[in-house]
Amino acid sequence: MTSLPDLAIVILNYNGQDFLSRFLPSVLANAEGATVWVADNASTDGSVSMLRSDFPSVWILELPTNEGYAGGYNAALQQIDAEYYCLLNSDVAVTPGWIRPVIDLFEAHPAAVACQPKILAYHNPTQFEYAGAAGGYLDWLGFAFCRGRLFDTTETDHGQYDDDRRVFWASGACLFVRSYMFHQTGGFDADFFAHMEEIDWCWRVQRLGHEVWTCGQSVVHHVGAGTLAKTNPHKTFLNYRNSLLMLYKNLPGSSLWPLLLIRLVVDGISAGPLLLRGEWAAIWAIIRAHFAFYRLLNKFSPKRKALLATAKTSVSLYPKSIIWQYFLRGKKRFSQL
Repeated sequence: MTSLPDLAIVILNYNGQDFLSRFLPSVLANAEGATVWVADNASTDGSVSMLRSDFPSVWILELPTNEGYAGGYNAALQQIDAEYYCLLNSDVAVTPGWIRPVIDLFEAHPAAVACQPKILAYHNPTQFEYAGAAGGYLDWLGFAFCRGRLFDTTETDHGQYDDDRRVFWASGACLFVRSYMFHQTGGFDADFFAHMEEIDWCWRVQRLGHEVWTCGQSVVHHVGAGTLAKTNPHKTFLNYRNSLLMLYKNLPGSSLWPLLLIRLVVDGISAGPLLLRGEWAAIWAIIRAHFAFYRLLNKFSPKRKALLATAKTSVSLYPKSIIWQYFLRGKKRFSQL
């Protein structure tokens, strides 16, 4: 077996001392010669001192401020030299042999610049995990879904997604990238701060003619919601705002504004169930997300123009509404779409 190319496993940490203590041993035991880095996003929980005392083989980068997932990784990867990066959440347990299948996929597909493994739930390892499952897609309204996960319905893993396949986006929970492409594209959009920045980046690289894949023979287990719980209003705010910003940046001009108008209406309808449950903080988060989107239009307009000017190919979204398929037609599994 040939040796692995130069790979850096980079864990971005913000007050995740408990996760690092629990999951770093599995990463180090299965690193297969890769260097393991922790880039600390100005944590205040003693993470760095714990790393120095308990994990002396781990390389540490101390970032001066918390720039979120997007800005944090941008700053960290500027300082790490490797052929491939694996961006790994601190709440992920890896498995033996998880690296080789991904590298083999990259070498077999030169156009592939991003890839994720199969992501299963740490607390229920027969189930796919929400954040990525077996590779992600985006419908024409900008709603994300996965092989193995539609909205909050996750499938049981029966080996149905053990193949390697091109997808629209790969999960930031465990994201392998070719370093040259990450730097060539300027990395993530730091204005996203966190959530959906990897989908935006995957969209951009595909418009440049590159490919995004999922690797069914590589497996990791993800706790999920390690930094913000799924019901956290700030997470709701970021997801709604960033989804709109991503559409504005990447959609072609002819379909942009009609689609955004429909999307704004759909977002309003989505607040209905929250209203019935009295989840006022989540409703306010959606409202704030829309106003934040409007405020950022002037800042994002140059980004949109630059992307339109450099795009080499169009990228197809899922042509149907995943909301319609899931809630009105009762399709709960990816194979039913």
